[in-house]
Amino acid sequence: MIYPYAFDCTFEALSLYSHKIFILFSMEHNYLKSVSQQFHYYKSLGEKSFKQLEEKELFWRPNETSNSLGILVNHLWGNMKSRWTDFLSTDGEKEWRQRDLEFEELIKSKEELLLKWEEGWDCLFVALEQLDKNNLKSIIYIRNEAHSPVEAINRQLAHYSYHIGQIVYLAKLIKETSWENLSIPIGQSSSFNQKKFAKGKH
Repeated sequence: MIYPYAFDCTFEALSLYSHKIFILFSMEHNYLKSVSQQFHYYKSLGEKSFKQLEEKELFWRPNETSNSLGILVNHLWGNMKSRWTDFLSTDGEKEWRQRDLEFEELIKSKEELLLKWEEGWDCLFVALEQLDKNNLKSIIYIRNEAHSPVEAINRQLAHYSYHIGQIVYLAKLIKETSWENLSIPIGQSSSFNQKKFAKGKH
């Protein structure tokens, strides 16, 4: 004999389970979409900085112990190629990576700088596009240290935003008063906020 309340209980349990699964899948999808947007945002900050500089300014260093924009781009390129090539299946620190060389003035022109910049980011975005709810639960390694894909992605997002902040600062230092702001200019915060809040929630 099947008791009605037993069926109801099972149905409620299945409904709750399905709802939790839906929420989980939605969170994973939203995370991948959000993190991709963040990477694109930081990429755009670097590119807006490059556009304001002459070729020789890309290789200026404030002192011998500091990095030029060319060196920073070379390092980002090397890191991205290593971390995102075969992201799910091989260690993020590739045997073929030569990290120390990334901090030498190997890039000699603006054209070469932009080519390496695009190559590194392309490697990243191709790897991101291959991720979904099924492989986000896998384990990957960076220098033999276990990471979830989310941990590895967050690690790289923090790393790249750190160096792109350096790129923006260097570019602003070089251009001085001719620098075009990439965020809200000083003295315009109130008017900017008024425009944003006038749109309402969206």
